Amino acid sequence: MKTTEIFKMSFQSLRTNKLRTFLTVLGVVVGIFSIIVIMTIITMLQNSIESGLASLAKNTFQIQKYPAIMTGGPGARDKYRNRKDITLDEFYQFKEKLNDAKFVGAEQWQYGIVVQYGNKETNPNIQVAGMTEEALETNEMITQFGRPINKTDVQYTNNVCLLGKDIVDKLFLNIDPVGQVVRVAGRPLTVIGTLEPKQALFGQSQDSYVIMPISTFQTMYGKRSRSINITVMSNSQADYNRVIEASIGYMRTIRNVKPGEDNNFDIFSNESIMGQINNINEPIKIGALVISLIALLAAGVGIMNIMLVSVTERTREIGIRKAIGARKSYILIQFLSEAVILSIFGGLIG
Repeated sequence: MKTTEIFKMSFQSLRTNKLRTFLTVLGVVVGIFSIIVIMTIITMLQNSIESGLASLAKNTFQIQKYPAIMTGGPGARDKYRNRKDITLDEFYQFKEKLNDAKFVGAEQWQYGIVVQYGNKETNPNIQVAGMTEEALETNEMITQFGRPINKTDVQYTNNVCLLGKDIVDKLFLNIDPVGQVVRVAGRPLTVIGTLEPKQALFGQSQDSYVIMPISTFQTMYGKRSRSINITVMSNSQADYNRVIEASIGYMRTIRNVKPGEDNNFDIFSNESIMGQINNINEPIKIGALVISLIALLAAGVGIMNIMLVSVTERTREIGIRKAIGARKSYILIQFLSEAVILSIFGGLIG
């Protein structure tokens, strides 16, 4: 018996039992489709994170009280709560010691703030940051119109601010915002400049923020129980790791960390965040792959059961074929070809 005849008979058999064929193929489709969808979602998520981190400033890292990514459930933050806050005085000591970095800045953030201008106001989703003049550089916040925050603004606690594009579009339609007075959490601040739009990060706008001198921020929100973040930009990638190592040493000295004790602060960069995300993603990928393989195995078992039923139902047909001289191998090949056709067809659709 020719191979073409065997496959022709297999197709005829499958067409005769359309519902059974459809259900078997559906099981394979679900198994294949689940693998493709899950792995595609994970890959897209990872690519989105990588592209978002790539848009951040190069050769920069941050020093802060808490890790950038905390794992371990709701109580993970409690582990670091007893660390001393990083203060502005510690920042100035650190900046004085670290004299071979390009920029060294300090920043603090407050979220969910309303900004008002006249009878207009924003939604309560504005980010407010207090920064030193060099923190604008480490965050690559470029002034589009007006002027940036300078050392004098920080030194004299000037009531001035910079606005992101989203706030300008919301409050100052056809009006030059520079020189206008807005109220941030009820406090009047003079707008000295607006910032260039930034690329969205993980699908979220990076233009819904108000930037003010860090000294002004602390008079509004207080110094106690509020740790600052120190941001550092090295001169080049070549001395990036050396600057990080020097920063760790200076911070340990300033914060009186004894030899052998763990750091009471965390340092993170884009690369370290990406590494932590990859560490989290790997078990997820493995788990998703196992689940998908189980679904595929279930589809395979489904094909096996269907073929077993098919053989049982067609014992009379098998007997007649053997009686007229058909070999066992030909009969076996026909049933196997039916299983192969089902698998290939389901795989192609999936």
